[in-house]
Amino acid sequence: MSLQPTALVPLDAMPIEAATPQRAAPAVGLQTTTFSSRIEVLKGPAPAPPRLDEKAIPWQLQARSVRSRVTQRGDVKAVRDRQADWLTQVGAAESGTRAALRVRLIGQGLTPHLRDEALACVAAKVHRALGRDPYDSQIECAQALLDGLLVEMANGEGKSLAVAMAAATYALSGEPVHVFTANDFLAARDARQHAALFVALGLRVGVVNAGSNLLQRRAAYAADVVYTTAQDLARDHLRDSQQKTKTLSDPSTASPMFPRGLCCALVDEADQVLIDEATVPLDLVEVQEDADLHAACIVALALARRVRLDVDALIDLADCSVQWTDVGVARVELLSAPLGAGWLGRADRQELLSQALVALHALHADHDYLVRGERVDLLGHAQERAEWPRSLQTLVEIKEGCRPSPVLRTVARTRLQRLFPLYKHLAGTAASLVSCQDELAALYDQRVRVVQRRKPAKLTELPQQVFEASCLREAAAVQRVKAMVDEKRAVLVGVANADAAMALSAALQAAAIDHRVADGRDDAQDAAHLQRAGQAGAVTVLTLLASRGVPIPVAPEVASVGGLHALDLLDTPCARTRAKFYGRVACQAEPGSAETWHAADLPCWDRTWLDLPAKGSPQWMVDAASRMQQLVHRWTARRERRRLLLG
Repeated sequence: MSLQPTALVPLDAMPIEAATPQRAAPAVGLQTTTFSSRIEVLKGPAPAPPRLDEKAIPWQLQARSVRSRVTQRGDVKAVRDRQADWLTQVGAAESGTRAALRVRLIGQGLTPHLRDEALACVAAKVHRALGRDPYDSQIECAQALLDGLLVEMANGEGKSLAVAMAAATYALSGEPVHVFTANDFLAARDARQHAALFVALGLRVGVVNAGSNLLQRRAAYAADVVYTTAQDLARDHLRDSQQKTKTLSDPSTASPMFPRGLCCALVDEADQVLIDEATVPLDLVEVQEDADLHAACIVALALARRVRLDVDALIDLADCSVQWTDVGVARVELLSAPLGAGWLGRADRQELLSQALVALHALHADHDYLVRGERVDLLGHAQERAEWPRSLQTLVEIKEGCRPSPVLRTVARTRLQRLFPLYKHLAGTAASLVSCQDELAALYDQRVRVVQRRKPAKLTELPQQVFEASCLREAAAVQRVKAMVDEKRAVLVGVANADAAMALSAALQAAAIDHRVADGRDDAQDAAHLQRAGQAGAVTVLTLLASRGVPIPVAPEVASVGGLHALDLLDTPCARTRAKFYGRVACQAEPGSAETWHAADLPCWDRTWLDLPAKGSPQWMVDAASRMQQLVHRWTARRERRRLLLG
């Protein structure tokens, strides 16, 4: 049997490059498995977390695809030895040996021996096609991913290449691989950077993003390796399921989006995708025209601007609810009288005006939503509460001067926690997984393995500080940034959202400090800012959503004076979020420092029922309060995710 490499259209020239390979679809069986929680760490065993009662998990999550469980840790030295043998083969001899290996992989699967042999072949191709020699830690990470594990690997250790190597190795066995990234920009970047590797192995790569049409998506999913986001694939899977339902009476008319099934999922930023975003509802919608709604919303906004707050209506900013007074009810009837009795019913009229008040006074640009051209996207806690009602979305768009989007009717809904258990092979990597390994084990039956750094970290963590008010903290932050710039160091300032980034940017501009802002509006622009964030005197303000997965190269002159400094103003009680921000500093054994500043007047402390120690309190008290806040947040967040899952 001879397998010839196929040509690949360059990613720059064509957004989706794939063609349907002529392979038989693998059989994917389902079985009920027992949830367990295990963790493997290279230096000493870690205690097993408590088990979660299987009866508390819905049956949808108990149905798991058949997975091979390889408990033995991979032998990196064996892969290195075989890599040297592969490097000695060239031309037709190498192609023939690789074709024979593929035949064995398709017939026998990824046994431990064939896994290491195939991984050695891929490592040799990395050396030839990309001009890089994979680190031992990257090979170890790829082995663990092929064993179906979640891998904790520090920032800057080369997770993207390790994932690409695992994807290529698994694809050689004849089954498609879906690589999930944090956003469309990273999906296109990673596919482009590793395209030469896939071509050299005779594999095809596809990219699916928000702008891909239906034909491009079908072509991409027919490729051997597909880079996409979890949200895009989840909606495509919903669309595929709906199509199968419609064509059940005539199967010959069906054209499945995933002709070979859901075989292998490799998830980058696994903690965020599998935990933080897993409960966000993902809808499959269809467009419906509703000109009457647009007209009613325009009128409602005009009337709402004439409503007197605290006299006619009371707004609860916490849950975005409106309570009308008796005076307000009478005023609404008076204001709407000239419109005639035909303008909505009394209850509908009051409800629409309530949403108009919320749009005007409770929802703010750069804090609750972002305006991207003619589109309004939800942010942060606004998205966590729930999806906006259709009329509220239209009201906000009209308020911001955007063109109202079409009315969308929800056809089907899913969550990522329902999608990933359908895969035959699930693995992923992130910089912070051990802290949530018990929840990952309970929900996905996944173990965590830690890959140690190649070189010890040189991060200096400065003591946490407390400020009585956020304005005082902002003024002190400007002075700290100025002092760092005078020392020719680079500074990274993390803030909670785009609104906070704009406020700090204004303060830095008033102090005549040159800086850049990466706030998640434009992923490509944010990535460019972070590529320059390690230069001498560079100041970068970034939000949690900005350029995840983009490394920050540190200039030698910056490293010689202490490296990159991270100032945490994130106002988050999540320990994983803080660890990720600190992880951007002191990568690859470079020097760096980081510190966290708290403000006592911020609502993040109210939500955890804790009081921040006053300024001047002993350091142990500040650290203990911060740690307690993290524990309370972790408990409440897990309880909320469990409620959404069981609901």
